[in-house]
Amino acid sequence: FECHGPKKQKGGLRLDLRATAMKGGGGGPAVLPGKAAESPLVAHVSAPSDDDLRMPPQGDGLSPSEIALVTRWIDAGAPWPDALAGSDERLDHWAWQPLSTESDEILANSQGHPVDVLLKQKLDEAGLAFSPEAGPGTLVRRLSFDLHGLPPVSVNGEPSTVDSSPSTAPPSTALPFTDPEWSELVDRYLESPHFGERFARHWLDLAHYADTHGFERDKRRDHAWRYRDYVIDSFNADKPYFRFLQEQIAGDVLWTDDPEAVVATGFLAAGPWDFVGQVETKSPELRRSARALDLDDMVTQVMTAAVGVSVNCARCHDHKLDPVSQEEYYRLWSVFAGVRREDRVVSAKELAAHEATKASLTGELNRLGLEIARLEGRGIDLADLVGGGDGSGSGTVRQGIDPRSGGVVTANAGALGEVKPNRYAASANPYVDGVFIPDGGDGGAPVVISSTGLVATGLPKTSGAAWDAIRNGPVASQHSPVAGGIDFTKDDRSLLGIHANAGITFDLAAIREGGPDGLVRELRFTAKLAYFGAEGPHRADAWIFVDGEKVFEVRGLTRKDGIREIDLVLPPGARFLTLVSTDGGNGYGHDQVGYGDPKLLPHPAPDLGEDAAKELARLREERDAVKARLDGLGEPAKVYAVVAEPSVPEVRLLRRGETESPVGDPLPPGTLALLAGLDPELGGLSDDEGRRRAALAEWIVHPDNVLTRRVIVNRLWQWVFGQGLVATPSDFGLGGDRPSHPELLDWLAAEFERNGGSVKATLRLLLTSRAYRQESRFSESAAGIGIDAGNRLLWRQNPRRIEAEAVRDAVLAVSGRLNSERGGPGFEDFAYEEAYAPIYRYVTADEPALWRRSIYRYVVRTTPSRFMTTLDCPDPANLTPRRNVTTTPLQSLALYNNDFMLRQARYFAERLEAEGGDPVARGYVLAFGRAPNEEEAALAREFIEREGLFAFCRALFNANEFVYVD
Repeated sequence: FECHGPKKQKGGLRLDLRATAMKGGGGGPAVLPGKAAESPLVAHVSAPSDDDLRMPPQGDGLSPSEIALVTRWIDAGAPWPDALAGSDERLDHWAWQPLSTESDEILANSQGHPVDVLLKQKLDEAGLAFSPEAGPGTLVRRLSFDLHGLPPVSVNGEPSTVDSSPSTAPPSTALPFTDPEWSELVDRYLESPHFGERFARHWLDLAHYADTHGFERDKRRDHAWRYRDYVIDSFNADKPYFRFLQEQIAGDVLWTDDPEAVVATGFLAAGPWDFVGQVETKSPELRRSARALDLDDMVTQVMTAAVGVSVNCARCHDHKLDPVSQEEYYRLWSVFAGVRREDRVVSAKELAAHEATKASLTGELNRLGLEIARLEGRGIDLADLVGGGDGSGSGTVRQGIDPRSGGVVTANAGALGEVKPNRYAASANPYVDGVFIPDGGDGGAPVVISSTGLVATGLPKTSGAAWDAIRNGPVASQHSPVAGGIDFTKDDRSLLGIHANAGITFDLAAIREGGPDGLVRELRFTAKLAYFGAEGPHRADAWIFVDGEKVFEVRGLTRKDGIREIDLVLPPGARFLTLVSTDGGNGYGHDQVGYGDPKLLPHPAPDLGEDAAKELARLREERDAVKARLDGLGEPAKVYAVVAEPSVPEVRLLRRGETESPVGDPLPPGTLALLAGLDPELGGLSDDEGRRRAALAEWIVHPDNVLTRRVIVNRLWQWVFGQGLVATPSDFGLGGDRPSHPELLDWLAAEFERNGGSVKATLRLLLTSRAYRQESRFSESAAGIGIDAGNRLLWRQNPRRIEAEAVRDAVLAVSGRLNSERGGPGFEDFAYEEAYAPIYRYVTADEPALWRRSIYRYVVRTTPSRFMTTLDCPDPANLTPRRNVTTTPLQSLALYNNDFMLRQARYFAERLEAEGGDPVARGYVLAFGRAPNEEEAALAREFIEREGLFAFCRALFNANEFVYVD
C-alpha cells in the first residue's frame, strides 16, 4: 500500500480497494479472481530479485509461503471484506470508466448517420420520432448563429460566409437542402474567420476572461487581449484540442520557442486577481489568504474546463460526493504554486533583439546629444540623464533611480522598505556612478559616495528612512513643482527630484567620454536649488561634493527660502559630482528637495563659427532621424499570463481550508487517482514549476484520460444543440447529471480521438445529422411533450435565444454598421478615469471603432456594461460552463429604449431608405432571414405609414423572432 495505496498509486495501480485492484493500472487488471496463474500480481511478486518485473523492486520480497497464500486467495475468488478494505463504491461511477464500445456493434448493423442511429434507438424505445426537417431559411439562420454568432449572409440566394452584413436570404419556398449541399454549406461556415470569433466566446466563458483584475482595485490588463486572439486563431486553425489544452497549461515550458504557446498561458491568468491582497497589503495573513484564492482559481479553472471535476469542493475536507481527497486538491495547488500572474514578454528572442536595437539607438542618440550640447554650449541636463536620456531632453519624465539598489523606477513609490543606510549601490545608467541613502551618525561617520570608495564626512545623522526614488521630475506625492514662481515641469524646464534622504553621484569622466573627441575638460555646474515640500516647520539639508570634497552646503532649507542659485566651476579632470539631501533632523516628511534646470556647461562657453554651425545642423538632422527610429521601435509584444517564481513555495494541506492552519509535510505535485490506469504522481518536491505544469498537462491529454474526451465532445454538443448529453458540462461527478445517451457520448469521445482532437471534424459530424436539421417548432399535440418535455431525447431541435453578444452583433450587422476589423486591443466603450479604484463610465457605442464585434470588447470585471448584463452576459468573476437564460421586463425595456438600440434602429431605417425598394420585405429579410407573409406585409406598411420607418425598424429589433435562433 506504500506504493499502491490511498496516497500513492505508481503505474496508476491502487490495491487497497477491490474495485481498483480488479481494474488495475495501465497494464490491465492486477487480480483475476479464480485465476491466480493468470493474475499479474502473482507474476510480479514471484519474479526473481534480479528481474525488473519483481515487486517490490528493492528489498526483501514475499516469502514462498506468502506467495502461496496470495495464490490460494486469488484462486478462491479473491474474497474481500469491504468493511475492512474500505471499498469505495464511488469509483464505479460511469464517468471514471473506460469508454464503452457498445455503440460499435449497433452502428455496424445499422445504416445512416451514426449520430441519428444512436439517437433514434432511444426515441424508438420511448415511442417517439424525429420532427420534420426545418425549412432552408431556418436552417441557414440556425447554422449562421451557431457557427458565426451573426445573421445569415447570402448572395443571389447562395449562402455566403464572407460578407458580414446580410443581403438576401433563401426564399422560404426553396427546396430542402440535399445532403451534399448541406455538407458543403457547413464546411463553408466552418472555414470562415467568423467561426473562431464565435467559438472563442464559449471558451472564454470557461476561462472567465476579462481585461481587468476585478476585486477592489479593478486595474487594467492592457495586454490580456493577446490570449483572446490566441483562442480565436486556435479555433479557426482547428488546432488539435489536446495541443490546445497543453499550450494553455504549460505551453511556455513545452514549446519555449513558440510565442503562441507563451500567449496561451494567459488561460491560467484569465480569472480575477486581488491586487490589494497580493501586492499592497502589509499583512502576511491577508497576503496568504489572497494567494489561496489565486491558486484555487487556477486549479478549479483547469480541472473543471478540461476534465469536468469539481475539485474545489475538497478545499476544506475530502469531497463529499466524488472520490477526491483533500490531499489531492492541495497536491494540485503544488502544481501551480510556482507561478504568479503578470505581464510577460511573448518572445525572448524578440526581447533580446529589441533591447539590443534600443541600446544601440540610445547610445547613438546620447553621443549625438553630447556633441550637439558641446557645439550649442547649452550644457547637459542632469535630470534628463537620470531619466535615461542623453542630457538633451530625450529622457523619460518621472523615470527614476531607486536609491536602495540603483535600479530603474517608473511607477510611483512611497516609503521605501528594507532600507540599509550608507550602502552604495552602483547604477547601470552609463552617466550615473551610483546612489545611496546617507546617515552621518554623529557627524563623524564616513559615507561612501562613489564606486571607487570615495567617502564624504560631515554629513548629519538622519532618520535612515527614504521615500520614492531620485527622479527626472517631481518625486511621488510632491507638494508642488513650483519654486520662486517657476514651474519646473513647463516651458522646457527640468527638475532633478531628490527627496531626503538620498544621494546620487554622476560620473563626469563618462559624460566627457560619451561625447566627441575634444570635448572641453573643464565644466560648470549650475542649478536652482529649492525646497518643494509644504510650508511649515518642514526643513531639509542639501550638499554637493566633487571627488569627495564638499563644495556646497545649505542647512535648514524650507519652502519660504525660495530658490538658491548654484554656479560651481568644477576642477579640470574632476571625476565625480555628488548631490545629497538629508532630512534636517526632524524626519523626512515633506522633504522634497529639487535641483531646477541642473546642467553641466562647458567652461568657458564655446565660440560657434561657420563650420561649427554647419556641423551642428548635420548633427541635429542625424539626431532627429535616430530619435524617429527609436520612437518607432515600440515595445516587445507582451501578454498578461503567468511567470515563474524564483523558487517553488512549499504547499501543505490546510485544516478546514484555513490558510493559517497548515498541517503535515510539504506535498509534491499530484492529481486525481479516480481514473484507473492513470498515475496521479506528477513528480517530486525538487521538480521546478515548469515540469509540474507539463506533467499535469500530459496527464490531462493522456490517451487513457477518458474524462478529457467526454467533457469536450459534450461541450461541443451543448454549443450546437443548446444542452449537453450531460446537462452539467463542468461536473461529470456524482453530483452532476447522468448522460442522456451514454453510448453516443462515448462513441463521440472515441471518434474525437480518432480524428486527432479536431473540433471542426466533430462539429461537422453533429451539424450534418438529421437531428440538427429538425424543426424546433413547439406543438401541444406533439407526442414528445407528454413523454419528454425537456427534450433530452432530442425529438425536435431546441429553440434557443441568442446570447447578449450575438444580439448586439446582429443589431450592428442588420443596421449595416458592423465593423469587421479583427484582432488587437479591445475597443473601450467607456470613459476611463485613473483613481485608486479606476472609474469606468460607459458611453453609447456610436462610432466605427466601437462597432466591432462584441468578442473584441474591453471587458471590465467589476463595472460590467448594464446593457449586456441585462441580456444575461455572465459575470466574468465566475466560471460559466452554461449561460443562464432569463426573461425579464428589463430586457424588453433595454431592447426598446436603450440609446444604442435607438441609434441603431435609426441607422437601420437609413439603410432601408438608401437601398430602395420595398422596405418591409427588405427589413424582414435583414432582421429575420425570411420574407413577410401577406398579413405581416400589410400590417407593416400600415404601421410605417402611421408611425414611420424608424418605428418599424425599432419594432423588428424587439421581436422575439429577432432574438431567437429559430
